[in-house]
Amino acid sequence: MSLFRKSPARTALLLSAALLVLAAWPFAQQAKRPKVLRSTDPGLRLQGFEKHNAMLAESKFKDLKWQFLGPVNISGRITDVAVVAPKGKNYTIYAAAASGGIWKTGNEGTTWTPIFENQVSTTIGDIALAPSNPDIIWAGTGEANIFRSSQAGCGIFKSTDGGQTWTPMGLAATNTIARIVIHPANPDIVYVAASGNEWTTNPERGVYKTADGGKTWEKILFVNDETGAVDLVMDPRSSDTLYAATWQRTRKKWNDPRTEPSHTGSGIHKTTDGGKTWRAVNAGLPEAKHRGRIGIDLCLTKPDTLYALVDNYEISRQPTPAELNDAYGVPSSGFIKGATVYRSDDGGASWAQQSGLTPAQKNLMERHSGTFGWVFGQIRVDPNDENTVYIMGVPFSVSTDGGKTFTSLRVHGADHHALWIDPDNSNYLVLGFDQGLSVSYDKGKSWRFFQDGIPVCQFFNISYDLATPFKVYGSMQDHGSFRAAVDLSRGRDRIPAQRFEGAPGGEGTTHAIDPTDPDIVYSSGFYGTLSRTDLSVPGREGRKTILPRTYPEEPRLRGQWLAPTILSPHNPNIVYHGMQVVFRSLDRGDTFERISPDLTTNNPAEMGDIRYQTLFTISESPLKYGLIYAGTDDGRMWVTRDGGKAWAEITAGLAPGKWMARAAASAFDLGTVYLAQNGKRDDDFTPYLWKSTDFGRTWTDISKGIPVGPVNVVREDPFNRNVLYAGTDMGAYVSLDAGATWTVLGGGLPSTYVHDLVIHPRDNIIVIATHGRGMWALNAETVNGRVIRPPAGR
Repeated sequence: MSLFRKSPARTALLLSAALLVLAAWPFAQQAKRPKVLRSTDPGLRLQGFEKHNAMLAESKFKDLKWQFLGPVNISGRITDVAVVAPKGKNYTIYAAAASGGIWKTGNEGTTWTPIFENQVSTTIGDIALAPSNPDIIWAGTGEANIFRSSQAGCGIFKSTDGGQTWTPMGLAATNTIARIVIHPANPDIVYVAASGNEWTTNPERGVYKTADGGKTWEKILFVNDETGAVDLVMDPRSSDTLYAATWQRTRKKWNDPRTEPSHTGSGIHKTTDGGKTWRAVNAGLPEAKHRGRIGIDLCLTKPDTLYALVDNYEISRQPTPAELNDAYGVPSSGFIKGATVYRSDDGGASWAQQSGLTPAQKNLMERHSGTFGWVFGQIRVDPNDENTVYIMGVPFSVSTDGGKTFTSLRVHGADHHALWIDPDNSNYLVLGFDQGLSVSYDKGKSWRFFQDGIPVCQFFNISYDLATPFKVYGSMQDHGSFRAAVDLSRGRDRIPAQRFEGAPGGEGTTHAIDPTDPDIVYSSGFYGTLSRTDLSVPGREGRKTILPRTYPEEPRLRGQWLAPTILSPHNPNIVYHGMQVVFRSLDRGDTFERISPDLTTNNPAEMGDIRYQTLFTISESPLKYGLIYAGTDDGRMWVTRDGGKAWAEITAGLAPGKWMARAAASAFDLGTVYLAQNGKRDDDFTPYLWKSTDFGRTWTDISKGIPVGPVNVVREDPFNRNVLYAGTDMGAYVSLDAGATWTVLGGGLPSTYVHDLVIHPRDNIIVIATHGRGMWALNAETVNGRVIRPPAGR
């Protein structure tokens, strides 16, 4: 696994780059970092959810139903699985999705039903069934993998009727829950490993226990405000004996979580008295400063044998010349040991490294977690064989010799997160991974993949073309870019769900389609790479890379994971593309020119593994060429009225330091612009939504009535100047009075993360891209009053 640590030499290079920019643009100064508001009280989120439901019940659009558009052929990231045993008498499986709720099958996957889709949070970290009564289910919200597309939870929930109904049971401030363990005989005794906030520190992390079915909770293991519990396992011989893994981490906007020299919190702890007392059991493991995320498990039939999968930050070797940059183009400063398996045969008293002891195995394990070992940390021991152990990473691998030799199994996807092994039949495996869920009946030799039944894919965004029927495009976490037609042939209220097909781009892509030729598609890639594809030309011959090149002495270009790319509403041959500067092309991307300075804070101290201090939104006025708004991920907003000759910062009056999520220049009034800001990366769920009528000189808060954020997108209706739309992490909203008041838009939509929204300018159909439940469509005629009459014969 490659480690990307900042070195003094690299810091000096970044400082030099910053000075070059300052010299080139006299007025582009390094801005002082504003004070950033911190995490939101979870009580406000719960109140916001209740208000959302009340607004839906009163909405004039509640009977206007959202229609699931698809994809029906693509699933999404499964974070946990739970299975009712014994198999043969039961065929019930529960699948927890990263941001798509919980799904249940009672017939071994022939059909699936969503059972946790209308809650304050539908991101799931873990689910557990009570061994004494499988109708009792506990669900911990908040994905503990803290990947770029992870969402914050809002506590733990309980069902006593097999998932038909749910009751919130507290721990709302934990934000992420990694593991739930239930007493084998008393379902009222439950232990919870809470890993805490993703982006900020908080004391609501560690191991919690309830002895009264969740009415009250006691924090029984706490290390510090930056260290949470990330795994938990119980000794089957004694329910008072548990092992807990803790992980010290905070994700930064510019760095993935990693160990620091001062870290002391990551490790393994053991209790033999139900959590009253704990002792550290780390003998034989790497030093604390090298211990990243840790997964633990034991053998049910030989519980003194435990395994730990450690994301090991000890330096293994320096990169070869071919390895100086990773798959995302980030410079490497060395390879760490990465996924390392340790074994204890004395109940954790001592540990010995098992994996990576030969050159071939060392190479396998070093690469097993890619460059993101904190995403995985899952290990399972065969309940009937203490020498068979499975580890999850980019591949899914098994060892049958106690962890010394691992072999990667052939499966249907990559990036694995969940595994259930039948305690009565070790041949039966249920595996959850980025692309969905699979079952094996022969210990992993072959798999049954449930591709079509659990539609929980995570779209980042949406674009459209003007073909007939029109197509929508979107990029999808863990999959790539896809498109599908919106079929109106059966009527505007009978839009069928579609199988999506591949489209130009990858999983982090913004699409812009030529309105005069739907075969011409512009697609950004990882961190701002840019291509133009002519779909009428077969193969790769129709694709051209068009990202501008830089001279060696120029600062390295920085682009967001979803770098903004738009076509001018005045001329589709004009392309705008955002990195830390705005680029413009007048010839479809064949040549580009910089039309702005670095518009970010350009602070070398906040440059790391993750591209940050970049542009995230660009909008050109449909009324005037060259009137352009640009917003950054580090909280700066700008406008130019002359095509980039002069830029004015218009950040004053906005929420300090918050991500500029979406700017929308009005098509009805020259000086009007709408802006959504997003506080997710501060664990801030306040709805930030703004309007300016004077080109951004002053801003008016128009968020009143939106019960909870963050807000991901704002759009102006193309037909009715008074109609605005907003997408949040709760759902979709509409204003009929230019933002003075808001109501929930449409009915039948689950609680979901609406990351993007478009209104087709010809067919007047609203389509949303959700991060966890695919795409949905809605007839906009009732909303904006614009009736579209289909062409004759259509």
